[in-house]
Amino acid sequence: PVVDRVLEKGRLLCLDEFQVTDVADALILQRLFGGLWENGCVLVATSNRPPRDLYLHGLQRDRFIPFIDLLEEKCAVVNMLDSATDYRMLTPFASGDHPVYFSKGQTDDFEALFNNLVEGSEVAPTHLETQGRKVPVPMASLSHSVAHFSFHDLCEKALGAADYLVIGQNFETVFCHSIPKLTIDHVNWLRRFITFIDNMYELKVTLVLQTDAESIDDIFVVDNKEDYSQDEVFAFDRSRSRLEEMASKDYLTLKWLGEAGN
Repeated sequence: PVVDRVLEKGRLLCLDEFQVTDVADALILQRLFGGLWENGCVLVATSNRPPRDLYLHGLQRDRFIPFIDLLEEKCAVVNMLDSATDYRMLTPFASGDHPVYFSKGQTDDFEALFNNLVEGSEVAPTHLETQGRKVPVPMASLSHSVAHFSFHDLCEKALGAADYLVIGQNFETVFCHSIPKLTIDHVNWLRRFITFIDNMYELKVTLVLQTDAESIDDIFVVDNKEDYSQDEVFAFDRSRSRLEEMASKDYLTLKWLGEAGN
């Protein structure tokens, strides 16, 4: 009768957070689902455990094993942890409908995106620690893993790779505004900006930038690179390529590799 009542409502059964904690439930599942499958029911379920680990260490679990065998026979098992995409963490950027780079005159749009992403959560200054020193974060939503910096905060101060690394490890999305149009006279700022981008890229951080230049491509431009001996002049070509990739849908759906992601 239970099987018939379920099938009267449809032949597709979707269960979220499938788990078995009670011995009585464990012992009736094979009869229930066996009847459903025999009558053409399709089961789609999510679980925090693979089928083989359901009701692990439960009483009389040996009598539950035949149901696990049947479940694995009737259902394809998909391990979401094997995916490079963390679907729980998809942001508005992943659809490709929201830009991640803003140019001169788009500060309001940049700030509106930040406010949209933090969704009214508490936003306040904080700090991180690395190598025995503090790294100030001027504004952050810890609950949404979003940080907000100016270019002055990140690249005009004496920060290095370890500082950028700890930022990327702790924040899934990083906003940086007021990036000036750089020249070779700003080589130290440029060097830090390159290092910052490299660390965000390696940790698959979502990077949202606002520049005072006409576009991201115009942040640093020289007429003839061969006229300069500084490595940064050539290294920024790689950074420009990475920034292009970091704005792509493929990148924006990748799993963040920071501490929370591990």
